[in-house]
This record gives sequence, C-alpha cells and structure tokens, in this order.
Amino acid sequence: MTSRELAIRAAVAADEKKALDVVILDMRESLGVTDYFVIASGKNERQVRKISEAVEESLQNLGTKPAHREGTIFSRWVLLDYIDFVIHIFLDEDRRFYDLERLWKDVPVVEWESSL
Repeated sequence: MTSRELAIRAAVAADEKKALDVVILDMRESLGVTDYFVIASGKNERQVRKISEAVEESLQNLGTKPAHREGTIFSRWVLLDYIDFVIHIFLDEDRRFYDLERLWKDVPVVEWESSL
C-alpha cells in the first residue's frame, strides 16, 4: 500500500473510534520529512488512547508498525510516526491549543470517506 492509502486507513480507523475532526494533510511539498499528517482528537484521555490503539492495530494488520510513538503515557497528544506519514491524536482542548491545521493551513487536504 502507498503512504497515502495507509494514511487514509489510519483516518478510517480513528473515525471508527469516533475521533473528532479527522483530517489528512498532504505534507509532501511542504515538509520534506514525511508525506502526510493524520490529525484527530478525542474527548478525553481514554478515548485518545483507544483511538491510537485502534489505529496501530489496523495498520499492524496491514503489516505496518510505527517506527516511533510518543505521548502514550498521558494520552493528551499521541504521535505515531510511520516515517512516510505521522499520526497526531490530540485531546480536543490540546488540539485547539496547538492548532496544527492553522500552522499548515497552506497544504492540501486529502479527501477521504468516513466509514460511519
């Protein structure tokens, strides 16, 4: 699977756990370090943890594991780094504070379909 297809699969897995405002940003022309950012948020730390677990499980079923993960102890901002794409799962209030979408407002948004 391509990095785009895997990023979409991650977005769908997050969406299936009722993640809020799941967005995929195409970072290929802007960042140079990764191809895509998947950004999602949860209402509480437990939901953030469950979303990150679901994303990891879904991608692991496709033979893909993160090279690095951060934030799993406190589950306010979990980062799953798959090299070609990075998944950011925020506690909703932290997402509003860091506002990555505003920071990267000029990058294209990848269209994908919710599974719900």
